[in-house]
Order: sequence, then structure tokens, then C-alpha cells
Amino acid sequence: MRRIVATADKIYADPSALLKLYLHEPESRPMAAWRGKLKGPLAVTHHGRVELTNGIALAAHRGLIDERAFNTALAALDDDFEQGRYVQADLLWRAALKRAAELSREHSRTLGTRTLDVLHVASALELETPVFISFDLRQQNLVRAVGLKLLVPAGCGIPKKRRCSS
Repeated sequence: MRRIVATADKIYADPSALLKLYLHEPESRPMAAWRGKLKGPLAVTHHGRVELTNGIALAAHRGLIDERAFNTALAALDDDFEQGRYVQADLLWRAALKRAAELSREHSRTLGTRTLDVLHVASALELETPVFISFDLRQQNLVRAVGLKLLVPAGCGIPKKRRCSS
């Protein structure tokens, strides 16, 4: 297996992967270990930040976390931006949406990818980040199809042939 070594500025992390840093999910521990080793800030788009915030709110709505955990998770997210662990990525939306439409036409019929998953892959392409983190199998297939390098933090229960480590 070939190791993927990437710096934070070369990585696009799908917000659903980053969400595992704020909620207790099966992939949370390996994701946190990977993030702890990575130097530098990860770029997060405006829609990625909304998706993170909404994911935390949905966990509270669904009763997966209580009010205290909800407030703690939101505070930790805000702190990650304030402390420079994330930087707000500037994205040309018209180009990203055009790219997403092209990817949908070309790949969604066969891969079954969802709109937001396609939009995040298109965003990575527009931001020219060659490495993509995702735990979603359909999105992973799209990542491979468009030529990005897939990175899944080790120890996540993903078969070895689909997993890369940093």
C-alpha cells in the first residue's frame, strides 16, 4: 500500500468527516488522531462550516447529544476557527457549481452520489486540493473517478485496500 503524505493546505476534508471531531462516532478516534498529527490549518468552505454547524445541531435535535454537549461542540468548532486550526476557504461559487453540475452529469448516474457530496468534490477541484478525506463510500468512488487522492484516517474499519493513512 502506498502512503499518502499531505500537508493541510493540500487536503480537502469533507465536513461529515470533520464532524467526527465534534461528535462521538465510530470514526472519531482515528480522525482525531490523524488531525492531531497534521500540521497547519485545514481549509473549510463557507458551506462546509454551515454543514458542520448544522450537523451538530441535528445531533442535538435527534437526541444524540444533550444541550451541554451541543454547546461544547459548537464552542469547540468556533475555537478551531479562532485558533487557526481551520481557515475560511474562498471559493468561486459559480465555478464550483458549474463543476458540480458537470460531475453530476458524468458520474452520479453510475455512482449514486448525493448533491452535497458532489459539491464538496467540485469544491476540492476548484480549490486545487489534490487530497480528499471522506468516510462516505459513494463520495470516495467519485473522489477516485476525478483523480483526487483519497485519504481515510487509519483504524476506521475501512478495508485496507480503501484506506490510506497520513
